[in-house]
Amino acid sequence: MTVRLLTNIGRLWTGNEVLSNAAILVHNDRIAWVGRAPDLPQSVPGVVDDIVDVDHVENLGGALVTPGLIDAHTHPVYAGNRYAELAIRTGGSSAASITAAGGGVGSTVTVTRGTDPWTLCNGVRERLRGWLLSGTTTVEAKTGYHLTRDGELADVRLLRELEKEPMMPRVHVTFLAAHVVPPEYFGRQREYVEAVGAWCGDAAAAGADSVDVYCDEGHFTTEESRWVLASGRNVGLLPRIHAGQYSRRGAVQLAAELGCASADGLHHMSDEDIAIMSRYGVPAVVCPATALQRGHLPPVRQMIKHGVQIALGSDHNPGYCGITSMALVIAMAVSAFGMSVNDALRAATLGGATVLGAPDRGVLAPGRLADIVQWDADHEGAFAWSFGLKPRRVWRGGTPVQ
Repeated sequence: MTVRLLTNIGRLWTGNEVLSNAAILVHNDRIAWVGRAPDLPQSVPGVVDDIVDVDHVENLGGALVTPGLIDAHTHPVYAGNRYAELAIRTGGSSAASITAAGGGVGSTVTVTRGTDPWTLCNGVRERLRGWLLSGTTTVEAKTGYHLTRDGELADVRLLRELEKEPMMPRVHVTFLAAHVVPPEYFGRQREYVEAVGAWCGDAAAAGADSVDVYCDEGHFTTEESRWVLASGRNVGLLPRIHAGQYSRRGAVQLAAELGCASADGLHHMSDEDIAIMSRYGVPAVVCPATALQRGHLPPVRQMIKHGVQIALGSDHNPGYCGITSMALVIAMAVSAFGMSVNDALRAATLGGATVLGAPDRGVLAPGRLADIVQWDADHEGAFAWSFGLKPRRVWRGGTPVQ
């Protein structure tokens, strides 16, 4: 049993309120007490008989403290890079012409399939470590660059095993075999969709938490997406959907129909889409880096106005974005989407916990996981100023990781 007292917290952003001169008492991996330091009890039943007997006391020097950040949308299991493709895209080449020339998702699939498991694992490990060291304690991580049964299931198991290692964030594994149609299924898209649906049970058994499908132009139709998501839901996977990244194809309506845990992207949205998400309680995951690259910003302020739950994601992937700092994503959301710092920070904590179905994190409160970050600042406004605020220290389940 370990009891740790974090004290002299200048400003504590709990997710529910802001406290000055605060303290946190941690028992093993959970928060036992949180509040203003002058109100710290002398004893906490079942935790410590006398507060002077705690195992560790850490003075945080008046710093800002928040819950660990949560990245609700990433694609970290890949090999190689597409730097050359990014360069020609910024020079004016279209996505269609790049794909026709052998680029796009298919090029990453080819490289990933040809990479030995050890090298692939090392690359994913370094990316996940980057998230944790930048203050992100939970990462949603998708498969989707093998697009074979065995390769996709191996990716699920890889993510589950890496989560057990030291210096790793918590991982929410999403099965995204329905990313694009692989080359060996050219002309047989329906057959591939049926195959992915049949793999969902194996993905759940391997440790996946969710199933995702890319419902968009050049990817999968709403009917194909419905088949995959329903197959995943039937075996206990949370359904989520890439929606409206290139065009409106009815993905939002499908998300409402199936009760998706999230609709992600949403670069092309109508007032009707927003009304549907609000009415049926479909949360939105928005990714400012990708939205800026594609030149279409989701109407985040309108969604907030209509009561849509917002979560933030980096959309880390080899083709568009290499960000592993959610502090940077928060700053971009403030600048690009017009979100307030509080709304953006909430979307990167409580919002992420909501869409991942993880009520044990995202807020600093008794009984929650002790995923905590001490920042190099004394006020949350620093997130909007620094564009990548650095943590001084990170605790995952009450254990310091740096």
